[in-house]
Formats: sequence, C-alpha cells, structure tokens
Amino acid sequence: MNIKAVIQRHPLGSYIALAFTIAWAGSLVAIGPKFIRGEAMQFSDELYIFLPMTAAPALAAITLTGIVDGSSGLRKLFSRMRRWRVGANWYAALLIFPILITAVLLALATLISPKFAPILFPAGLLIGLFTGFFEETGWMGYAFPNMQLKRSALATGIVLGVIHVLWHIVPDYLGASGMRGVYWLPHFLAMMLLAMTAMRVLIVWVYANTHSLLLAQLMHASSTGFLAMLDPTSLSPADSTLWYAIYGVALWVVVAAVVAIYGKDLTHRQLHVQLA
Repeated sequence: MNIKAVIQRHPLGSYIALAFTIAWAGSLVAIGPKFIRGEAMQFSDELYIFLPMTAAPALAAITLTGIVDGSSGLRKLFSRMRRWRVGANWYAALLIFPILITAVLLALATLISPKFAPILFPAGLLIGLFTGFFEETGWMGYAFPNMQLKRSALATGIVLGVIHVLWHIVPDYLGASGMRGVYWLPHFLAMMLLAMTAMRVLIVWVYANTHSLLLAQLMHASSTGFLAMLDPTSLSPADSTLWYAIYGVALWVVVAAVVAIYGKDLTHRQLHVQLA
C-alpha cells in the first residue's frame, strides 16, 4: 500500500502522526539537551519551542493535502481562509475571550490580590495572530473535516480539543516543568485540558456556522493573543493555576450556553428544528 492510500484510509491518524512528530521532534532538538542538563529555561528557549509547535499543524495539513489532492486540494484549503463574508455577529464572537479574560482577572484582583490584575503587553496580539493562522490551518482546515462523520459537532470539538491538548504535552513539559515544579501538571490540566478544550469547542461552533477557516484562525488568535497580552507575569505557579482553572470554568459556562441554544450540532439548523 503506497503512502497516498494510507493517508486516504487514515487521514486523521496521518495528521496526528505528522503534526505530533514535527512539534515534538522540533522541541526535543531545540531544548532537549538543555532540559536533560537541568538548566533553567530562558525566553529564547520558549521561542525555539514556539516555532516548530506553531508550524507543525500547517505543515502537516499542507503536506497531507498536497499528497492526496494535489494543487486542487490546496486551493480548496486556502480558499476557506478567504471566506470573510459572514454575519457581523460571528465576528462579535471574537470578543468572548478578551471579555472573559479581563473579567476573571479583575474579579481575582478585587477578591484575592492585586497581583492578578491584567497587564498590557500589546505584542501578545502578534503572537496570537501567528499562532492562530498557522495552527488552525491544521486543526480546523484538515483535522476537523476528517473527523465529522459519526459525531456531533460538540463531541468532535471535545475530541479534537483533547488531541490538541496531548499535542502540547511534551513541549510544555520541556519548557515549563522546571519553572512550575509540582504545579506543572495541575497548571497543564487547568490551562490546556479545561480552558483550551472549551476554546476548541467555541472555535468549532463558529466554524460550523460559517465554514470560514479565516474566522476559526481569528478565534484562536483572539484566545492566544489576549492571553499573551493580559496574562499577569508575576504570578506564582499556584496562583497561575488558580486563575486558569477559574477561566476554564468560565469558558465552559459559555459553551453550555451555546449548546443550550444551538444544540449538540452547534448550528442554527438544530435551533430551527427545536423551534419547529
């Protein structure tokens, strides 16, 4: 069986294998030796991890699409990035993340300690744009369409969110376990499994109603960008874990509201059926 046939039979598995390999291998090459020596990680090390991690989903999607569908498949993939004519209400969904981030941090700053007050790091938005456009080329541009066969959009979003979380685990451990110590796993579960899986469901909700890969990219950019721009940098690992846990719960409250209105398919079609 040739490689094209394998990819056609196992598109999601092929994507996972390639995206994980690029991200994990790139991270191991970048900072693995330093991690083994027990040296403290610097800002430059985060950049070395950031580049292969961010590029991996797009490289995997473009490579696999090119092998199976050639130039016509790539044109279809990129055409979804130009689909910008959607209702203004869907662009308003981009405000979910900055509103929740600001609200949770201000509440914590008022009720617990001023150290939770959001900072202002405008360059964080550039980080978000870079991450959103490259990562969602793979996650929503390739993986999601190859998953939505037997599951509802909600279930697919949760499963894809968990896969996305697992994809982060090795690079995050290499880069952050030394700094966070015993709080590495609780922090990872709060930030990734709780908060980022909810983020994935919200991205799926917007994509399911607009079929705009561009809007999915902007949703991811909004989440990552405003976290990078507003996240307090002086928090202890324990305090950072607490803030991400509360933020994750807030995101799931929004997800619950979306499911209550749109149903498990997360689309207006489900709403119309209920109203009928």
